[in-house]
Amino acid sequence: MSKIYVVGIGPGAYDQMTMRAANRLKQCDVIVGYTVYVDLIKEHFAGKEFLTTPMKKEVDRCILAFEEAKKGKTVAMICSGDAGVYGMSGLMFEIGERYPEIEVETVPGVTAALAGASILGAPLIHDFALISLSDLMTPWEKIEKRLLLASEADFVICLYNPSSKKRYDYLQKACDLMMQTKSGETVCAIVKNIGRDKEEGKVTTLKELRDTEVDMFTSVFIGNSQTKVINGKMVTPRGYTYEKE
Repeated sequence: MSKIYVVGIGPGAYDQMTMRAANRLKQCDVIVGYTVYVDLIKEHFAGKEFLTTPMKKEVDRCILAFEEAKKGKTVAMICSGDAGVYGMSGLMFEIGERYPEIEVETVPGVTAALAGASILGAPLIHDFALISLSDLMTPWEKIEKRLLLASEADFVICLYNPSSKKRYDYLQKACDLMMQTKSGETVCAIVKNIGRDKEEGKVTTLKELRDTEVDMFTSVFIGNSQTKVINGKMVTPRGYTYEKE
């Protein structure tokens, strides 16, 4: 049976890819992906056939992968971060219903929330919510409700896709919504270009975050009521008890 691996390649740097992901890519004949992601890994997998499609051609990309597998090739569909977190694994399984002769296996990776958290300190030690501000496939009204309820429940919140040229003010909107139930002094942070050149992390507050410039390569972290700054790092206590000296 022909096989497709849906592989999460992590945030960008080769050394942040899991060993299992790297091994699966080495086993493949063809690697399919969004152009930007293929460029991140191409140098590490010489000799492979690479096929790419631009953004917004996700369905075409998936079909391309299945058609290559039909030829008897072992194929990898790559995604940034984790293939199952805003990645391609769901769509691959849906389209895979048309190709029952081809097996699909998901290979996990390190999503930006986890990689970004390690740069900032320990912001995700307790319960947290992961929300994308992109309204390309989710109505803004639904995103707004999720932001409000996650804030009311005092989750730490990690935001993906916080801004773009068309959505330049979405982070401002999100901060205004969250400040209905969270203090403006809530500890927050941003991480830009995780695992890539010009990686940068910055700790701030919710009211300052509102006017911070971000882009699609930025992950945003909003703390809960217990989150604090320790030696410049963002830390959310889980509640362990210990005696301070």
